[in-house]
Amino acid sequence: MNARPAKGGGRWVSVPPERVHPWIDGFAARHGSFEAAGDGLVVRLVAADGALAELHVPFPPMRPGPPHVTRLVTHARAERRVGVVLVRLGGYAAGVFHGSRLVASKVGSRLVQGRTAAGGWSQQRFARRRQNQAGQAVESAVETALRVLSPHLAELDAVVFGGDRRAVDTLRADRRLAPLLALESEPFLVVPDPKLAVLRETPKLFREVRIRVVDPA
Repeated sequence: MNARPAKGGGRWVSVPPERVHPWIDGFAARHGSFEAAGDGLVVRLVAADGALAELHVPFPPMRPGPPHVTRLVTHARAERRVGVVLVRLGGYAAGVFHGSRLVASKVGSRLVQGRTAAGGWSQQRFARRRQNQAGQAVESAVETALRVLSPHLAELDAVVFGGDRRAVDTLRADRRLAPLLALESEPFLVVPDPKLAVLRETPKLFREVRIRVVDPA
């Protein structure tokens, strides 16, 4: 688990799906009994001492209604088939997961020069070359995503993207990805260079339950 400040007050905590119920038990132990309410997107726990926990439903919506906690735990622990596309300038990875198990993948890279020209090239020539290289890298990333995820499209519950937001935004402009983008789900995965080892670890991120905790005044 990790914690970070939340905009508007409180802090964000990320909890693996298998630890949600123990985390809620700990919340009750620290703050007293609580009342639960919610909908298909968020389950809210308001404790006796005024503490608040907002548990954001992964892969929403969840079928709403009581018992809210039991529903959330069951929903979070479900083994989904999820497509993952990671892109950073020059590097890309695509994979399909069943639960936490990687069942299909491809990782690659294309040379993209750094921003500083060297070797006496003119700045304009350097900029054009870099732009062409970046375009080729995006094209390779799109083709890889289609090659890996498209055969599983009918089975996918969601697709999550990650890496560099600017690079992914460039990717979104390609109309061939429309069927995959229609399945896009949060969270955006903030990861380093998309190597195979990085791809394999992404279920720890996209399966987490994000919880906003506000302590009593």
